[in-house]
Amino acid sequence: MSPTFTKLLAPRQHLDSIYELNTAGLHAQGIRGIIFDMDNTLVPWNDRAVYPRLASWLAHLREGGFQLCIVSNNSRERGGQLACELDIPAIWYAVKPRRRAFRKALQIMELTAPETAVVGDQIFTDVLGGNRLGLYTILVVPITDREFIWTRLMRRLERIVLKRLKGQKKPG
Repeated sequence: MSPTFTKLLAPRQHLDSIYELNTAGLHAQGIRGIIFDMDNTLVPWNDRAVYPRLASWLAHLREGGFQLCIVSNNSRERGGQLACELDIPAIWYAVKPRRRAFRKALQIMELTAPETAVVGDQIFTDVLGGNRLGLYTILVVPITDREFIWTRLMRRLERIVLKRLKGQKKPG
């Protein structure tokens, strides 16, 4: 992989879950807004339940001064109720990794790219899209193995990319 391509696919952080997010560390870096993917990041794929732990955690983020927005390739019909119940603005049919939806999220939150992190479970949508715009990218392990068939195919490529990225990490 070329260095430029590697840079576009490399997340700044890789976490097992959104709940591992070091919000104090993000705040210290000047991050004031967080863009979240929906499926397999905030909720399991094709699940629109508002889990109490998620609602409480997102409320805690807002209380901590973070602006929040959902950017999803999914439709309003599938995710709109969840976003409404969580009281988070959302952008649907995002066509990630295109930058348009990420830019719109920045406008909604009234923030700049250096002030914003994007958290998602896919390298080729969330990380690539965020890196193309200069956002602080955080890759999380998908909540569940259940997902759209196209995503399952892309996971195979992601495993190759992650293996190569780990091999390029410099010690210390």
